[in-house]
Amino acid sequence: MSKQPHICVDESQVSSHVIVCGEPDRANRIAALIDDAELLAENREYRLFNGQYKGKPVTICSTGIGAPSMIIAIEELKQCGATHIVRVGSAGAMQTQIQLGDLIVAEGAVRDEGGSQAYIKAAYPAYASFCLLKELNCFLANQSTPYHLGVVRSHDSFYTDEEQQISHYWNKKGVLGADMETSALLTIGRLRGLEVASILNNVVLYQQDVKEGVEQYVNADHAMMAGEKLAATAALEALYKQI
Repeated sequence: MSKQPHICVDESQVSSHVIVCGEPDRANRIAALIDDAELLAENREYRLFNGQYKGKPVTICSTGIGAPSMIIAIEELKQCGATHIVRVGSAGAMQTQIQLGDLIVAEGAVRDEGGSQAYIKAAYPAYASFCLLKELNCFLANQSTPYHLGVVRSHDSFYTDEEQQISHYWNKKGVLGADMETSALLTIGRLRGLEVASILNNVVLYQQDVKEGVEQYVNADHAMMAGEKLAATAALEALYKQI
């Protein structure tokens, strides 16, 4: 069995059920929630763990920032036998009612990133799998933390010259939050026959300066770290119910 060139694992090492996240250190924090966590490989932005959740195997894989890195992970995880992938990510709110640490479950995503458009025209929808959405919703409905279901937007840069206008436009269209990877996961996952979903922890208030919001996240604000842990637990539960 040959190892994949970027994630550096082979099909004997990867579970069919996988959590992906952007930040490698977030992979560490998610791995702390599972039993018998074992570091499998680390290369570039990709850090992978195996372990057990309630006696069922699960793999965790970081993907770095942006659609291209996410797509490489999806393609190579698929080659290793992955069938179900849930993203545990972060987002910036696009609506005023979404607070720091609130969770956003993406039913679908606006495809404003270039990675998925290299595969198929933007008219193709980026939409999550009902089986995973149902389990995420069922779990979160029994928690005390606010969460939101709806459409998110994925993009390629925080720093364009039109960020305020872009945010205002999508706010008016009811988009809940913005990240950089969800639409790539939902699009390429669907094209490759995978069951996919994305749950995002809000780390920036609507119209808050992105740099200020990200610095708050790095400083481990309690609400946002609690949101990340709840998002990871929801993803683990949703995957567990599908095994």
